[in-house]
Amino acid sequence: MIAAIIAAAGSGERFGAAIPKALIHCGDRTLIEHALASLSAVVDEIVITAPAGYEEKFRELAGDRATVVTGGQTRSESVRIGLAALPATCEFVLVHDAARALASSDLARRVITSLRSGDVAVIPGLPQIDTVKVVDSDGYVLTTPDRAPLRRVQTPQGFSYELLSRAHATGGDATDDAALVEKLGARVRVIEGEERAIKITTPSDLATALQYLGATNEFSTGVGVDAHAFAEGRELYLAALYWPGEVGVDGHSDGDVATHAICDALFAASNLGDLGSNFGTSRPEYAGASGAQLLQETTRLVNAAGYSISHVSVQIIGNRPKIGARRVEAIAALSHALNGADVALLATTTDGLGLTGEGKGIAAIASALIFKN
Repeated sequence: MIAAIIAAAGSGERFGAAIPKALIHCGDRTLIEHALASLSAVVDEIVITAPAGYEEKFRELAGDRATVVTGGQTRSESVRIGLAALPATCEFVLVHDAARALASSDLARRVITSLRSGDVAVIPGLPQIDTVKVVDSDGYVLTTPDRAPLRRVQTPQGFSYELLSRAHATGGDATDDAALVEKLGARVRVIEGEERAIKITTPSDLATALQYLGATNEFSTGVGVDAHAFAEGRELYLAALYWPGEVGVDGHSDGDVATHAICDALFAASNLGDLGSNFGTSRPEYAGASGAQLLQETTRLVNAAGYSISHVSVQIIGNRPKIGARRVEAIAALSHALNGADVALLATTTDGLGLTGEGKGIAAIASALIFKN
């Protein structure tokens, strides 16, 4: 199991804000939402350390993607509190600063890859490109270090759970977790960082971060799959259409496998959970909901996360019903539910193999392409 702690208990003092820094907006989302989006794609569990008094606001933003706890007075204290909220079954832990909100999922993946290859402590860093001076209290230069071996360290930083727990058990305080680990004599691997993982501390940092957002033209893709068994006595809804005379399928909602697969593809692309977490049996208000209704709600959630839907493709797998005669009608219904997005609809069989081939049910696979507004 891989977990992450997002240290977000810092104030907005240096930024000049009246709210915690993690709640400052960078483009369409707050800093904490940016950080959550990148980490939730690569870890199993996330704990956020929030400033006292703002826990409910953080829970509202995080939803079911993270556990929110009250942070401490220092960064190290907050990380210790976050560690205590994680299960001891964790293998690796990433520690990330909410202020480095634009660090990508790829950076986190590379940290995890290095941990899995045998390293016990991994941090991203960039070469020091400016000349550095050591200056005395009166402002005079003492020395000029060689900048070649120097690195500008970033987050997320990754550690084995056991090592990070031992490092924090000392009760020490440091500006990053690697410093505490180094004191134990552990070897810390430095991997290549990324320029966009800047620390947003001042309004000028935010302006730089916004340039990265504007320059990325960020696209994201996702895949979704759904399957249901036929059930006598149920009506069939498929591709946002009603199919009279056809046997329907089991399901919490109307069992429309095509729309459900599309919803999952969109949720995967936007890191917003899945069909179960958003519309599952724990949400009784969606019992019997139509596929079109779920698509409309999914579109709203994706748009609220700062994305627009560019294209959706769905392939229906089953012996019946025959899709061809209603393909155009189905594409129009799906596109309407997706606010006019481009839709492709295909159909196939499995030559007698499996649930669908044996005529016991129907399935669908979908892909989605979305882009950042």
